[in-house]
Amino acid sequence: MNIKLVEKKISDIDAEIKIEFISKDELSEHEESEILGSAGFKAEQDTTCFLYEKRAIFCGVDSKKSDDIRSAAAVMIKALKSSNYKSAKVSAISKSSLGALVEGVVLGGYEFNEYKSDAKKAALEKIFIAAEDMELATLEPIFNEALIISNATSFTRDIVNRAPQELNPQTMCSLAQKLADDNSLECEILQEDDLAKENMNAMLAVGRASVHGSALIHLSYKPENPKKVVSLVGKGLTYDSGGLSLKPATSMVTMKMDKAGACAVLGMIKAISEMKLDIEVHAFIGAVENMVGGDAYKPDDVLVSRSKTTIEVRNTDAEGRLVLADVLDYAQDAVNADYIFDFATLTGACMIALGQYTTGLMGHSHKLKHDISRAGSDTGEMISSLPFNKHLKKLLKSEIADISNTASKPYGGAITAGLFLDKFIREENKKKWMHFDIAGTAYTETPWDCNVYGATGSGVRLMCGYLKNL
Repeated sequence: MNIKLVEKKISDIDAEIKIEFISKDELSEHEESEILGSAGFKAEQDTTCFLYEKRAIFCGVDSKKSDDIRSAAAVMIKALKSSNYKSAKVSAISKSSLGALVEGVVLGGYEFNEYKSDAKKAALEKIFIAAEDMELATLEPIFNEALIISNATSFTRDIVNRAPQELNPQTMCSLAQKLADDNSLECEILQEDDLAKENMNAMLAVGRASVHGSALIHLSYKPENPKKVVSLVGKGLTYDSGGLSLKPATSMVTMKMDKAGACAVLGMIKAISEMKLDIEVHAFIGAVENMVGGDAYKPDDVLVSRSKTTIEVRNTDAEGRLVLADVLDYAQDAVNADYIFDFATLTGACMIALGQYTTGLMGHSHKLKHDISRAGSDTGEMISSLPFNKHLKKLLKSEIADISNTASKPYGGAITAGLFLDKFIREENKKKWMHFDIAGTAYTETPWDCNVYGATGSGVRLMCGYLKNL
């Protein structure tokens, strides 16, 4: 589907159907109010009404603000794709909501049909966005940026949605190398022999039972004279069976999404390089598969991490934090960054605490939390801070090692996982680091907002919005 911004009034655009967003207050005064009323349309948020004889589709919104436009545009595009119309036109509405309109159209219209033998192709081919009385020069940068971020989010969704027999640690390396080639990024890959030389024993233990070798991927985007240097770290569990602490069968379904943190980081560096931001960005990914076998790591094992911190394994399904412990330690040596952000589908406890629509944010800097939360509000990605405290930290105490990989009590699980990672953040970097638990937001089996079934691309819009304003 091709989306185009044109410097015309909507009435001057030749398209088969017109799209109009309308609020309850506007409905009563609209020229089509009588026929819309007869159709039972009340202009409630995310409702639609086709007036076929008028070649128009009306979309209800509570307001013309970005969040409402994004959500309504996603519903609208699904309705249009189920019709036989080939082209549609819509007003840009306003400069402030144009980006949300583009995101709603692209992300609401996203489909992953790679494995369907007879996927139905939508008739809709073109959507024209009319600049109306606004200057094209002021709208074009917003439109182009929104398109880059939306496409990067779709790129992230594609990787997460790929089946685990296709997307394993080694094929993730190939995918990262292709992204580097396409976007002129630097790419360094550490295979298992390299990881062993780096003493990344925690990460290696998690992937030991897999037939696919573990790898650390380091992508770099280096513009001239960058204002800041940022390290993005992603958990890349291409599949998580739980290891010997085997997940129940129903919990194992959808565990291809355990690589969503790594995929988000790939989407972020893709968008940032295409937006040509003057920020140096390093993406570090721990690509691992947690499987069961005679060589699997076990509860009661004691692992010596890269930082030489010893870890008592009490549950092999708390594996992501083991991978991130080594990758975070490596990233701090590899790059002297102004900010270090890690993204991981780390705990089901985060979803219990915040629900499936909100990402958990943890760290020590109140300013960073505030700035990132504001970026979340601006980009439509909901963020909520989960506070560290000394009492939960005590639950990670081990009697035989420096730290346990799970807490001794089943409460505050998202926070204790964040506190485990904090153990591997050096003192000088404590205020630079933030942990994003995207376990709830990275994947959905019930469409919401601009998210369809499957991967959401959580984190990409958020981080692009934050970094462009640094």
